[in-house]
Amino acid sequence: MIAKLSAFKSSYWVELRKHLDHSAVTNLSTARSLGERAMALGLDTLEIAKIHEFGVSESVSVVEGASERLAKSRRGALFFAEVIVPIEDTHRGARESKNHLKVMIATLTRRTKELAASNEELKAEILQRKEVEQSLRTSEQTTSQLLQHSREMQEELRLLSRRLLSVQEEERKRISRELHDVIAQALTGINLRLATLKTQAATNTKDFHRKIATTQRIVEKSVNIVHRFARDLRPAVLDDLGLMPALQSHLKGVMEATGIRITLKAFVGIEALDGVMRTVLYRVVQEAISNVVQHAASPRVAITITKGEGGVTMKIQDYGKGFLVDDIRFSKNCTRLGLLGMRERVQMVGGTFAVESTPGKGTTVLVAIPIGRSAAPKRRSKFAKMNPPEIS
Repeated sequence: MIAKLSAFKSSYWVELRKHLDHSAVTNLSTARSLGERAMALGLDTLEIAKIHEFGVSESVSVVEGASERLAKSRRGALFFAEVIVPIEDTHRGARESKNHLKVMIATLTRRTKELAASNEELKAEILQRKEVEQSLRTSEQTTSQLLQHSREMQEELRLLSRRLLSVQEEERKRISRELHDVIAQALTGINLRLATLKTQAATNTKDFHRKIATTQRIVEKSVNIVHRFARDLRPAVLDDLGLMPALQSHLKGVMEATGIRITLKAFVGIEALDGVMRTVLYRVVQEAISNVVQHAASPRVAITITKGEGGVTMKIQDYGKGFLVDDIRFSKNCTRLGLLGMRERVQMVGGTFAVESTPGKGTTVLVAIPIGRSAAPKRRSKFAKMNPPEIS
């Protein structure tokens, strides 16, 4: 590299002296060739200027006249300008390329920023879509659960309607048979006896009194049957005396008829509940005890009614066979109101109804009724201040 540089310097100075020694304008193609060689060697303009200045100094120093030195200096400048033409062209192209590169870099930077902003917007949109998709999935699950619950409720309503119709028809049949077989026959018998008495009244006084007594007993029996019908449809004691006397009367009759031992405990002031709530409690006890008698085969039942801050709670517990709640709840072969009817009565007053049962371990019926405006005391019976005695 040093040898090439030395050879270049020597050639430069030789050609420069030739150019400076001729007063006329010479061909400067040699100078341009030297510029191309300098560019090939990697020399820049400053390094060529140093080489040029040294050559000009050597040539001008031997000239005596000032005008001649100035003329040589001008011809040297022209020679130098021609030498650096290839380098300047290269630098100009490099500058243009650099400027073009700067423009491209600026454009690329701007596009990168725009792309980054687009990516952020896309990420936000993706996140929003994920949230919407999650909301949709949650909504679909909720809708599916509500739909399933609605279907279950519709099925329960259909079962309840069927049971209501069946129970209503069975009750009508029972009342019809009782009226036809008992009341109608009793009234017919009374009518016949009265006709007989009419014809025999004057002939046999002793037999007349005996037949009068028999007819009275038939009338009393008919009256008792009518009273039983009335109690089954709506016990008068519930309206006249209150909930506890009505429950005690009903449970006492059940115990005498079945031998089941039933205990009843309730809070003081239970009669302050309004008539609707007392009716619901009575009907739930009535239906629950009916189920025990028909299905549970339980030797005893415990009924507890308590009052708390949230309202009234009633617990009916037996110790009989027990059952699978869902099997009874959704059974299509059940023809009585049963659990569904009790639950409907409790929900009618804003309460909650639950049944806990295990086969072989008995059944517990739980009722909770809130006390609000509808439960405000309207009438206090003479039993309201008494703690009801245990029925046994």
